[in-house]
Amino acid sequence: MRLLQRPFSVEPSRYNEPSAPDEQIDIAQLVKELALQKALEVAVRTERGYVIGADTLVGPDNQIGIPFGKPRNHDDALFMLQQLSGRWHRVTTGVAIVSAADAGECRQQAIDAVTTRVKFRSMTNRQIEDYIATGEPFDKAGAYGAQGFAAQYIERVDGDFFNVVGLPICRLSIMLDKLL
Repeated sequence: MRLLQRPFSVEPSRYNEPSAPDEQIDIAQLVKELALQKALEVAVRTERGYVIGADTLVGPDNQIGIPFGKPRNHDDALFMLQQLSGRWHRVTTGVAIVSAADAGECRQQAIDAVTTRVKFRSMTNRQIEDYIATGEPFDKAGAYGAQGFAAQYIERVDGDFFNVVGLPICRLSIMLDKLL
């Protein structure tokens, strides 16, 4: 958010985010809905200004599929990373901006989703286990953080790198420019 050069404060959402579904869905639609719910939950507790909500999921190299949210445990992280190893996948982030003054009426101000393709190099089981041992995968969609230890396994990024980190700065800036 500092990169946008606008005043902000951070207020974590208390929205009880559901687990990623285990069926094929439109990932972009799901992350937009989750981002909106997070923003609305904070907005009803906020007196003024705009609230930004975001949610990220990792999915197969198409828009319809079974998404990876945050791993629940070691085995979940292992499975996700084995599926990503040596393959392209997509990282999709939904962003919603709502006016705190309008939150009671659930009037959405702006909502969008950004998708970025990412190619992991092939990882050995030992590399995956070593990465899991860092603890980094457990609070990240898809069980990895591009800005952390997993950077060594990211062979290519096609699209917005900041989206892979969790917040598509360019798209958010455009959305804010239209509102303000």
